[in-house]
Amino acid sequence: MPPDPGADRLVIRNVEFIGGMAEKHGWRPDSSLPEVAFAGRSNVGKSSLLNTLVRRKSFARVSRTPGRTREINFFRVNNTFVLVDLPGYGYARISKAKKAEWRPMIESYLRRTTQLRGLVLLLDIRREPSDDDRAMLDFLAELGVPTIVALTKADKLTEADARGKVAEVSRMLALEPDQVIQFSAQSGDGRVELLEAITQLVEKV
Repeated sequence: MPPDPGADRLVIRNVEFIGGMAEKHGWRPDSSLPEVAFAGRSNVGKSSLLNTLVRRKSFARVSRTPGRTREINFFRVNNTFVLVDLPGYGYARISKAKKAEWRPMIESYLRRTTQLRGLVLLLDIRREPSDDDRAMLDFLAELGVPTIVALTKADKLTEADARGKVAEVSRMLALEPDQVIQFSAQSGDGRVELLEAITQLVEKV
């Protein structure tokens, strides 16, 4: 059989760190490439998801202490789009001062960027969506940013329970079923589905 050209688009061949934005209205890359951002609570497993997604073990450092990402980090992928790693939010051990510092930086990026095609919001499949998660979804809806929800740590549940959780979260947050993807950094479950969704965002005109 001839190779599937659609599958070829999902191969991550090159990932290049461009730089980080450390403050509101700070530096950001001057790029005409479309951007896809990733956000979530600081203990939701974002680094593990990103490492699995691009198949680079050291792409996003996995820390024992959630909330270590201090900047908005930009990565050029396949010279096709820019992956934007936003600081984690809502972790109890992060000081209120730090939260107050990060929130305007994240909001500034989301409001200012003209290249954002969508955002992947990570939720722990075992937990109820928090007030911070709901606030982020409301903010993205206000801005009109297309959103995909990735339910991380799906390997912690049985397959049946994970499917049920996808349906439950879809109803709870009033999302379309195809907006919610179960994901496991351990097994790789959901990687292809998430890459397909990101590809659709990037190619959307």
